[in-house]
Amino acid sequence: MEAENLTGSMEFILLGFSDDPELQPLIFGLFLLMYLITVLGNLLLIVASITDSHLHTPMYFFLSNLSFADICFTSTIIPKMLVNIQTQSKAITFDGCITQMYFFILFATLDNFLLTVMAYDRFVAICQPLHYTVIMNSRLCGSLVLLSWVISALRSLLNSLLTLHLSFGTEQEIPHFFCDLKEVVQVSHSDTLLNVTVMYLEALLLAGGPFACILYSYSKIIASVRSISSTQGKYKAFSTCMSHLSVVLLFYGTALGIYLSSAVPHSSQSNTIASVMFTVVTPMLNPFIYSLRNKNLQMALKKIFRTKI
Repeated sequence: MEAENLTGSMEFILLGFSDDPELQPLIFGLFLLMYLITVLGNLLLIVASITDSHLHTPMYFFLSNLSFADICFTSTIIPKMLVNIQTQSKAITFDGCITQMYFFILFATLDNFLLTVMAYDRFVAICQPLHYTVIMNSRLCGSLVLLSWVISALRSLLNSLLTLHLSFGTEQEIPHFFCDLKEVVQVSHSDTLLNVTVMYLEALLLAGGPFACILYSYSKIIASVRSISSTQGKYKAFSTCMSHLSVVLLFYGTALGIYLSSAVPHSSQSNTIASVMFTVVTPMLNPFIYSLRNKNLQMALKKIFRTKI
């Protein structure tokens, strides 16, 4: 039976974390707390970047877009999971699964490209400081963000359309807490060679390519910083990159954790834990990483709280 003929009745069963009823309130409370922290933290960064004139620079423009993407990224997964725990149901409809998968791929890819754009911004700021305002003009910044959105949307659309042509059983179990593309494809009854080939090509081009660009940018940044004579100058130059570099390491480190855990047979539990780090913990930590040592951002956030008080 083809998937397209069963969309009215087909359901996927998201196995989630545990069947123990005593753990469900703990899991619900923990993920609700992390979700609220993620939304509030990233929302504060967006508001600060918009309201404070000192933050009207390319770096904070990209950061606010990253924060928006992180809010949407987490919101595609956690609310549905919380509803399922509350209603004691693990089901998600076929249409709901495809929709969740589409937006998950969209915002995960968008995060990847925004981190690459931010690496380029830091490269220009440190390696070509005299030409920074000319190169990183508002038109280029807007174009880079728009291009990131377009590529991300096309990638998620391609994968969603390919998945729609697969056939599934009427009630298929997915050993995960959301509709991950790889897991959905694996439970299909169809020939998935095309889907798997596209997935690996995309990983090579749309994940490996941007990561290579980030590495190249930082190799140039390090070379430029090393040419600075004073130790204080070196520290000041590289300190502007530390937050971004920390987020990059966290993002790609957790993504690599998902890849390695999924490559090991019978490791669904470790894959789930790695996915939690990637989909929930990383977006939650990003606002703290960027505001921890950023005095301009800290001052902007203090102004927001003073205004509210």
